[in-house]
Amino acid sequence: MFRKLLNSELNRPSTEEFKTMNKTPIIIILDNIRSSHNIGSAFRTADAFRIRSIYLCGISGCPPTPEIHKSALGAEFSMDWKYFGDSMDAVANAKKEGYTIISVEQAENSISLEKFIPKKNKKYAFVFGNEVKGVQQDIVDASDFPLEIPQWGTKHSLNISVSVGVILWQYITSTI
Repeated sequence: MFRKLLNSELNRPSTEEFKTMNKTPIIIILDNIRSSHNIGSAFRTADAFRIRSIYLCGISGCPPTPEIHKSALGAEFSMDWKYFGDSMDAVANAKKEGYTIISVEQAENSISLEKFIPKKNKKYAFVFGNEVKGVQQDIVDASDFPLEIPQWGTKHSLNISVSVGVILWQYITSTI
């Protein structure tokens, strides 16, 4: 028999404890994300993997909003985040802090996710683009390289919230 664990049995840190913990050296850069639900989902996934920070850019909504909270379920309070009016400013800030910039995008000469071998002590900033237009070309150009999630169906992309989860899971399982 398998009994579901109660939330009280999961031994999760409080928001205050979480804020003081060591974080995975990753920044998630959200380049003009139009859906607040996708933004909230990115917050929740970032919290789950103890990611360092989220950079919200351009038209991306910022907490607090009911829409972000609906999918973040409070992760907008635990996660460090910053807003940048222009995504290029977010990329420049991450570069200045020593992050390798990776655009998650289908692009010429992209690295397929299964071939990406992250280095344990290296800092990465993953850029996720607009639900329709993807990562802006100038951001792809400013990146160290594009990273592509392989797909075999008829659709040409994954939802941004799914992409965040796939990329972070691959990173975490590759570095433990």
